[in-house]
Amino acid sequence: MIRHLVLFKLNEGVERDDPRVVRGEAAFRALDGKIEELRFWELGWNVSDRPIAYDFAINSAVEDADALKRYLEHPDHRSGVALWREFATWVVADYEF
Repeated sequence: MIRHLVLFKLNEGVERDDPRVVRGEAAFRALDGKIEELRFWELGWNVSDRPIAYDFAINSAVEDADALKRYLEHPDHRSGVALWREFATWVVADYEF
């Protein structure tokens, strides 16, 4: 299995209630149960006020590298990524477990 972790940082001046952010969150929430390759899917807003903390996280898992590739190329995933590019940056970690 491969864990796919993504941590998002909202751009300067962008708040969680920004309509773009609301659409972006909804797009990623909608992926749960929609993409066959996903074996685990959870996401949520950071609750820490630490200055080094990111704002939003996705924690997911797929079977293998081929499944990860198919997930990343899925049109619904790509649509969500396109929305988030408008208002955030992110870091990713993929590791076997």
